[in-house]
Formats: sequence, structure tokens, C-alpha cells
Amino acid sequence: MSARRLARDARGWSLLRAARRAATVAVLLVAVALRVAAQDDAGGTLRSFDRGRFHLIYGPGDARLALSFADSAIARDTFPGLERPKARVEIIVAPDAAAFRRWAGEGAPEWGQAFAFPADRRVLIHGHSGGGNGGSPFEVLRHELAHLALYESLGDLPPRWFDEGYASYAAGEWGRDEVLATNFSLAIAFGRLPSLARLDSSFLGGTTAAQAAYAFSYRAVAEMAALDRTRGLTLFFAYWRQERSLERAVRQAYGLTLGGFEEHWQQATRRRYGGLALVTDVSAGAIVLLVMVGPLWFLRLRRLQRRLDAMRIADAAQAERERASALAALLGEEPGAGEH
Repeated sequence: MSARRLARDARGWSLLRAARRAATVAVLLVAVALRVAAQDDAGGTLRSFDRGRFHLIYGPGDARLALSFADSAIARDTFPGLERPKARVEIIVAPDAAAFRRWAGEGAPEWGQAFAFPADRRVLIHGHSGGGNGGSPFEVLRHELAHLALYESLGDLPPRWFDEGYASYAAGEWGRDEVLATNFSLAIAFGRLPSLARLDSSFLGGTTAAQAAYAFSYRAVAEMAALDRTRGLTLFFAYWRQERSLERAVRQAYGLTLGGFEEHWQQATRRRYGGLALVTDVSAGAIVLLVMVGPLWFLRLRRLQRRLDAMRIADAAQAERERASALAALLGEEPGAGEH
């Protein structure tokens, strides 16, 4: 999750700038404090080391995790369609959840498992006891590093939907497809797919809306990369850097307008999840029908049950009368002779 986009939408650019300045200052102060602590051999509890272009800062309980983070970052230090990054990156491993929340700063969403600060070339991520539940920590780290790589190449050009979608695509977050399949199949069935522009504001909603926005954004970038099966996003990024325009880059790389691509993405998403959406629609309709008809069916069942009970009582009484009549005949008595 890119911290520079935590509060951005079409009507809230001033809020973004304020949040970004606050987040940047907070992380700068944290970074300075961490460096001082890491260099304090006498009483400091935080440590640091360099590996390639990465500088890791961590607590003593996360030494092995920090080494694994460094190894993973170096082993996968290329990103789809981009030149190999060269900028130095600082990775801060928070020793616990309280430190993570404090260093993330005010305004950071509660569900965030890591944050990237592209302009400062920093990543903040949970340590082993930080309480993160966002899946593989190495996948999460790669997602954040993808934000930094994209920023190093294109700066602030990408809108948020592309920034987040590309990070998910680069990290191979196939679980984004599951989000679409399970949570948005009904919306797709009714044709209520969001536009690319609306995706940016969706990140500002609650957890469910944000996760849906991530999933749709991932799908959009994956569909764009699939338009050129040979070069993927490579030529597109080159045009984007040259033209400084997303619209012109899409036209030159893929022969589509941005609106044409949006329509292609929406149609492809409907095709991909349409079957499941239809099943979900039918299932939802069946549930609604059951809720409406169920009480009436239950009352009918109760009436039928009462009628059956009455019939069983009547049958039992009739059987008893027949048995008494048969017994009287055997004894040579007139039916009802013993009655007064």
C-alpha cells in the first residue's frame, strides 16, 4: 500500500498533501531514531545491516526475518515491464503491532499490513510478532517494493488504481481473483462494474470496499499486460515515460483509447466471473423466495399436520368401535346391550 495515496481522490487532493506530509515527517523521524538506536552498541535494542541496495532496520527478535526479507528482495529485484531499480531502499521491520501503528502515523487504515513511502524510498512492515494477517510477508514486501519501483520509473504519473493494481500484479497476488469471485459476483451479474476513475475513491472506503478496489485494480493491470503477450507492459511504460500521459501511452502501446481499454477490462471481467455471478444471482433469488414463501409454507404444513392428527384419532376411534362390535358378536350380545 503506497502511503502517498492513502487519502487521495478527485475531491481531496489537499487532504492527500497534508496526510502525505505528515506521514513523510513521521517516517523521517522514525528513520532517524532507528538509525541512532541501531548505532548505539551500548544500550540500543534495534539493529541494522546492508544487503545490496537494501538497508534493513529491525529488532533483535526479527533478525532471521530481516535476513529473509533481504534475501527475498535481492532474489526478486526486477518488476514486470520496468528497468531494474537502482535506488537505495530502507526496510523498517516493526518489532510489534504498537510500534507499527505508531510509525505508520495517523490516518493509516487499520487493515494495512505494510506501507510504502516511495518519495523517501522506505517500506514499513510488520515483524514476526506484529500481528499482521495479510498473507505471506514476502508477498506483502514485494507489493510495497513494487510501489517504489514504479515511483522510481514514473514518479506521480500513475493514478492510484494503476499503482495498487500494478503492485498486486507484480507480487503475484492471485488471491485478488478470489475476492472478485466470492464478494463481487452478484454485482458483476447486474453489470455494476466500477469505472477506473471510481476505483480511486473506492480505496477510501471501509475494508470491504478497499479490498474490492484492490481486486478490480489488479484485474485491470493484468488485462492490460495481457494485451501484448510478447512485451506485456514494457512498451507501455516506455511510452508513458515519454508522453507523460496515460491516455496516449495506452493508445500507442495497445491501439486503444483509455475508454476502450476500460470497456475491454469490464467485458473480460464479466466473462471471467459471469458464470459464478449467475449462480450467485440464482442462489440469492432462491433465498429471497424462501424468505417470502417460507412462512406461508410453514403455516400450510402446520394445518396439514393437524388434519393428519385428527384423521389418526378418528381412525383409532373407528377401529376401537369395530373391535368392540366384533367382540360383542362373538359373545352373542347385541351391540350396546351392556349400556344403560
